[in-house]
Amino acid sequence: MSSPHSLRLDAHQHFWRYDAAAYPWIGRDMSGLRQDFTPDDLRPLLDAGGFDGCIAVQARACASETDQLLQLAQRYPWIRAVVGWVDLCARDLEQSLERWAQAPVLRGFRHQLQDEPSLAQFIQNPGFSRGLHTLQRQGLVYEVLVKARDLRTVTELCQQHDQHHLVLDHLGKPDIQAGDLKTWASQLAPLAALPHVSCKLSGLITEAHWQDWSSAQLTPYLHMALELFGPERLMFGSDWPVCLLASDYEATHTLVASVSEHAAIWGGTACRVYNIEGVTQ
Repeated sequence: MSSPHSLRLDAHQHFWRYDAAAYPWIGRDMSGLRQDFTPDDLRPLLDAGGFDGCIAVQARACASETDQLLQLAQRYPWIRAVVGWVDLCARDLEQSLERWAQAPVLRGFRHQLQDEPSLAQFIQNPGFSRGLHTLQRQGLVYEVLVKARDLRTVTELCQQHDQHHLVLDHLGKPDIQAGDLKTWASQLAPLAALPHVSCKLSGLITEAHWQDWSSAQLTPYLHMALELFGPERLMFGSDWPVCLLASDYEATHTLVASVSEHAAIWGGTACRVYNIEGVTQ
């Protein structure tokens, strides 16, 4: 029997059976994503990177995808957690959550807040606030997906909901092509100051120019995230297969490893935040 070690996890990736109507965000410039991406496609990449498993995250706003991801997790136990989708504003939210109560691998939810025409209006909906409160009361993580320009708006939201973990995806999507590190850091700092908020070191490569990015261009953002959050509130995520628009799987984790090999980033934070048993034999 091998000796136990801490889990090494990819904390952010997606699976889908491609259907154009179901994934309208996959635009014409993303032809490489217009195909199926399955656990059998990902597993060799995890193995090559030394990962024990992953967290599968929703990629479309429908509850049926939550069911599909949970079915995959049943079949592939190395999918250690699922972050699904549910309508937080729905009056029957608690019944929806009850339906999934027998799926312990379901650890959280996400909505593409970045796609809302008016983010401020959406999150000020009393139903949304009530729904987020319900998630936190039940010990479920909520992932925040916004662009840098909206970080101040969601900071207020996160201040109001501090009863359980919140996770910022993709470092808040800095405008890397504009190269304004200082502005992004000032937008991120108030959110990073909230101890119940963690952040995924993910999605950075595709915020840069897909065919013309460099480690030197991106590592300052990773260093700043380390400074603001500390490794204990950071976690690596590949954002596979979206990362393939700009690079291969190996480059996504090599980039983060060039900044830090801290065990928290590579599994410890994810295990704590998503309540995953953190040691494997």
